Amino acid sequence: MNGARPMPLLGDTTLVAVQHITQSVSAGFRDVPVLGLEGHAQQRSGRPSHRITVTGVLTGESALDDLAALQAIASSGEETTFAADIVTALDLQRVVVTRFEASERAGRPGVVDYRLEVVESPPLPPPAQLSAFGGLDDFGLGDLGFDTDILGDLADLAGDIAGAVDAALDAVAALDALAGLANFDFQGILAPAERVTTSVTQVADSLQSGVRALGELFG
Repeated sequence: MNGARPMPLLGDTTLVAVQHITQSVSAGFRDVPVLGLEGHAQQRSGRPSHRITVTGVLTGESALDDLAALQAIASSGEETTFAADIVTALDLQRVVVTRFEASERAGRPGVVDYRLEVVESPPLPPPAQLSAFGGLDDFGLGDLGFDTDILGDLADLAGDIAGAVDAALDAVAALDALAGLANFDFQGILAPAERVTTSVTQVADSLQSGVRALGELFG
């Protein structure tokens, strides 16, 4: 002889006198219109949560205590567990009560009808870890499609550019000193040096701006 079927459990609360349980889940597909296609292509974005609807009756001396327990679970909004034959094959770890209704009818003292909706609440994935780059590993986006090791090479290149700028500025200073001799009458022989000084100064200013930007980027 088979034993009595176990009653559904919501957390530590036994759901007595259950009249009806319904479990449903959407496959997660949505219509995608395609030009020239009869009907819609189907795109799946992932499985939504399982949903369970329970209707039952609370009776007897413990009816009000059982009602208070269900109302407390529904009002708290906290995750809990749910066990019933209808969800045995499902990996239903945690649930939340999204809706609860209770009602009494005239002529039925001590009897409370209730209806509650339970929805699966899966655990979130582990948070992204901080990396030495100063942000999230892969920026929290996974593979970005390029080798992030080149960022270190760019930092080295910025240092090389800074050294080249310093050398260029030293050359500008030397050319300025030579151009100062133009106050003497050399019949414009140092005019080309003055033009070179002006050009190098402009290039050095541009390089300095670029190096400052790279320095801010790579610290």
